[in-house]
Amino acid sequence: MQKNNSTRLPPQLEQIERATVESGFSMASERDTGALLRVLASSKPAGGILELGTGTGIATSWLLDGMDAASRLYTVDIDRKTAAVAQRFLGGDPRVQFVLEDALAWLEGHEEHSFDLIFADAIPGKFEGFEIVWERLKPGGLYVVDDMLPQGNWPVGYGEKADGLLARLDERPDCSSVEIAWSTGLAIAAKYAR
Repeated sequence: MQKNNSTRLPPQLEQIERATVESGFSMASERDTGALLRVLASSKPAGGILELGTGTGIATSWLLDGMDAASRLYTVDIDRKTAAVAQRFLGGDPRVQFVLEDALAWLEGHEEHSFDLIFADAIPGKFEGFEIVWERLKPGGLYVVDDMLPQGNWPVGYGEKADGLLARLDERPDCSSVEIAWSTGLAIAAKYAR
């Protein structure tokens, strides 16, 4: 039982996947990652959710599919071309706000925001600026990263950074974390509510 068996897909997913292939974007989240994100988003009613790395919106569609009507999603990406795909298919959903700027600069300029679930799918928030992102996670919140298992499209040095992040999560006294050999490899950390 290593694969997601769900046949219910987010409504716009297949259109987004086709547009992703047409755009040449090669760093999109896998369906199995998305299925888990949907479950995690469902566990946060009226939740504040942050996605760092919109890409073309594949993971965004899964997060939205799990969210209730009172939840809000901020999805941040600096690449306007790829984010335009996500906006085309998901921009009509009032629960999502697209932010087109540097993720860490946006977080530093919006200290009033805190989140129940953070999916860090980009270098900022995953390997850069981790402490800023962690500060924005509410007690009891979940921090999720993917691409922790070796991938053919990893840039030089990515493996060392991934290992460093996993060690950092394991050593933190304010969280409990788990590494999961699911999809491209995930790590999930829950921030202690103390």
